[in-house]
Amino acid sequence: MLTWLAEFSPYFSPLNIFRYITFRTGGATATALLFVFLFGPSIISLLRVRQGKGQPIREDGPKSHLLTKRGTPTMGGLMIMAGVLVSTLLWANLANHYVWVVLFVTAGFGAIGFYDDYLKVTKQSHKGFSGRSRLAIEALIAAAACIAISYMATPGLANKLALPFSKELILNLGWFYVIFGGFVIVGAGNAVNITDGLDGLAIVPVMIAAGTFGFIAYLAGNAVFANYLQIHFVPGTGELAVICGALIGAGLGFLWFNAPPAQIFMGDTGSLALGGLLGTIAVATKHEIVLAIVGGLFVLEIMSVIIQVTSFKLTGKRVFKMAPIHHHFEQLGWTEPQVVIRFWIVAVVLALVGLATLKLR
Repeated sequence: MLTWLAEFSPYFSPLNIFRYITFRTGGATATALLFVFLFGPSIISLLRVRQGKGQPIREDGPKSHLLTKRGTPTMGGLMIMAGVLVSTLLWANLANHYVWVVLFVTAGFGAIGFYDDYLKVTKQSHKGFSGRSRLAIEALIAAAACIAISYMATPGLANKLALPFSKELILNLGWFYVIFGGFVIVGAGNAVNITDGLDGLAIVPVMIAAGTFGFIAYLAGNAVFANYLQIHFVPGTGELAVICGALIGAGLGFLWFNAPPAQIFMGDTGSLALGGLLGTIAVATKHEIVLAIVGGLFVLEIMSVIIQVTSFKLTGKRVFKMAPIHHHFEQLGWTEPQVVIRFWIVAVVLALVGLATLKLR
């Protein structure tokens, strides 16, 4: 919205700064952070009153959680989404179609997560939205986003998969790319959802991934930098750095209230939305496989659940003491802060590895 101020730069030259993505990304970060700081306490108070007993705690989970987390309200993702939305509408170029596609997926996945959280809180049960129905709606939203991205992409990149560590190798998947891209978006949303199980565990790796993909989006959307690094130039994706900046700001604000002991949980409302946001940006920038590297922690979390369920069904034995894997380490004797901080370190290392793929080509 504020980009229109640049039109008056011939009359007042300092307004030209609103043309720069870097400046607007910083503005989006600060705005989202301030928004969550200002309205976070009111949102938490409202949710606490509305939810009563708060998010139901797994009876089969770590016993300490029954004492330390009972009564904590959920749906904290609402404050993150609100911060991202307000900040993006204020600082992003709203004529950019990629911005609207990412917001569409974020809002759609957030709505699914909100309904799931609503059912869990009102029923005081872990059985929320039907798993199959939820995945089906997510798939429809993701497919619509991928079709839109395919139409927006330049002819040389539409429906094609770029491989990291390679300068020229690119696979033409045809319309199968819509299925592949949809899988990336849905997988990212649910992987972040699985990771959200301890205070601060999900939001910091999400911010790390957002910072990484904000940088990637800026480079991929700049012809000079893309040519220098020999990555694929995707016109228009640089604007997605503004959304990533907004996510970092809103995430920092949320972390203030989510730090142990958490005053509020992100819930499916936030985790599904943020994962979908990251997945959509990865698809738009043609860095889908890099997302699996940068978000390797999320991949590890969801794979631990898949492995645990598959092993138990086939052999009757469990591979981990408890799944997702963060609970496995709790059962091994790690304290919650140890698990969270060590997983943050893993997320930082994986982000650095992901960034290395930009140059190792």
